Amino acid sequence: MGKVTGFLEVDRQEQKYQPASDRIRHYREFTIPLSSQEVQRQASRCMDCGIPYCHGPTGCPVHNQIPDWNDLVYQGDWEEAARNLHSTNNFPEFTGRICPAPCEEACTLNLEDVPVTIKTVEQAIADRAWDNGWITPQVAAVKTGKRVGVIGSGPAGLAAAQQLARAGHEVHLYEREPKAGGLMRYGIPDFKMEKHYIDRRVNQMMAEGVQFHFGVNVGVTTSLAEIVDANDAVLIAGGSEKPRDPGMSGLDLAGVHYAMPFLVQQNRRVGGEDVSHEEPILANAKHVVVIGGGDTASDCVGTSFRQGAVSVTQMDIRPMPPVKEDKLTVWPYWPTKFRTSSSQAEGAAREFAAATLGVVGNNKGKVTGVLCARVDERRRPIAGAEFTIRADLVLIAIGFSGPREDTFLAEVGPMLVRDKRGNVGANTEDYKTSIDKVFAAGDIRRGQSLVVWAIREGRQAAAAIDEYLTGETKLPR
Repeated sequence: MGKVTGFLEVDRQEQKYQPASDRIRHYREFTIPLSSQEVQRQASRCMDCGIPYCHGPTGCPVHNQIPDWNDLVYQGDWEEAARNLHSTNNFPEFTGRICPAPCEEACTLNLEDVPVTIKTVEQAIADRAWDNGWITPQVAAVKTGKRVGVIGSGPAGLAAAQQLARAGHEVHLYEREPKAGGLMRYGIPDFKMEKHYIDRRVNQMMAEGVQFHFGVNVGVTTSLAEIVDANDAVLIAGGSEKPRDPGMSGLDLAGVHYAMPFLVQQNRRVGGEDVSHEEPILANAKHVVVIGGGDTASDCVGTSFRQGAVSVTQMDIRPMPPVKEDKLTVWPYWPTKFRTSSSQAEGAAREFAAATLGVVGNNKGKVTGVLCARVDERRRPIAGAEFTIRADLVLIAIGFSGPREDTFLAEVGPMLVRDKRGNVGANTEDYKTSIDKVFAAGDIRRGQSLVVWAIREGRQAAAAIDEYLTGETKLPR
C-alpha cells in the first residue's frame, strides 16, 4: 500500500493527451506523462484494502505485485520498484502502454469510480528504469546444453525466449516478419506504442543469448519437422491471425479490407519498411466505415484519421452500453460500460445496435456504401429499419477465429490436436501439445486475447519447458 490516508487526500490524476487536432497529424505517442512527484502522489493512493483484487486473477494475469511497487514508488525507492515489477512482468513498458488495465477495474477504490492509476505508475516505473540504466542483460551463469526453438516473436514468444535464455538454455527464436514483435509491432499503431521500445528489448535479449531468425515462415520456408529435429524442445507461439468471416455480401468489392492488412501496411510505412509491392490501402479523402466495436476497430479509426479520412463511422452490433455499471454485481470483474477510446474521441461517429447486412458498390466494382439495419434485443435485424452509410473504404474489424492455416498447421495436419475453436490443444499446467517435445502458448493456444495474457502464458510455458528439459525449474510461473 502507499500512504495510509493517501486515498482520502489525493485525487485521481490521469495522464493527459495532446489535443486531437494536433495528434492526428503524426503517428507518435501523444500521452503527456505525469511528473515523478505526481506519480508518487498517485501511488500513495493505494490503500490497505485487505484483499488486493488488482493483482489477483480478476485483475492482473501476470500477478503484478501492485500494492508493493505502489508503496515503493511512494517511498521514493524507484529502483526496487522496478525490480519488483520485473519479477512478474518481462515487458512492463509494453503493458503500461497497451494493456486495458483490468487491474484498475478490480481496484477497491473503483467502487467509488476513482481507482489508483496503476497503469500510469507501471509505465512510469519501467520508463524510469530504462532512463537510469537499471535494466541490463541478465546472462545465465550456467548453461544447460539444451536448445529450445520458439516460433513467433509476439509477446508470448518474447517472454518465453527471455525466460528460457535466463535459465541457461540456448534459445533460437523464429519469426516470419523482418522484425520482432508480432502484432505488437505490426498490428498496434505507433501512436499507441512506438516500436523502439520493442527494439531495445530485442537488443537486451540478444545480449542474453537469444538468437533471432527473421524471415523464417515455419511451414512455408522451413518445415516444423526441421525445427523440431534441431531443438530439444519447441514452443509454438504463432498467435491468432485468421480474421473472423463476417458472412455478408460485397466483400469482393474494391475498397473492402480486413483490419489487419490495413494496420500492418501503415505500420510498415511508419517503420520504414518497403510497401511499394503492395496495393495501397489508404483512407485519405475518403469516407470510412469500420465494422466492429473492439480495440482493433478503434485502431482503424485512429489510423484513418491520421491518413486524412473525410469521415469515419464505426459500426457496433451491440446496444449502447450503460454509462455506469452496477458495481455490486460486476466488481471486481471487467464491466461492460460505455467507453470512448482516444481514437474515437478524434471525431468518429458511432452507430450502436446496428447490423451490417452487406457492402454495396457501383457497376465498376467499387464500394459505395454499407447496408445496415437496426437490431432488436436478440441482435436480429428489424424489418423496415434498414439504412445505408456512404463508404469509400470499409474496414472489417470483428476479431479473429484462430491461427492461420497456411503454415505448419497444414504440414502436421491431425498429428497436432486442436480444440473445438481450432486453437492448438495444450493445457496450462505443462503446455504440451500432442506432438512430442512441442509446446504451445499465447493466442495460438487460448485464442485472441490481451498482451498481458500472452506474457503470462509465455512465462508459464518457459517454466514448463525448463522443467521438461532439466527435471526441475526455478523460473516463476
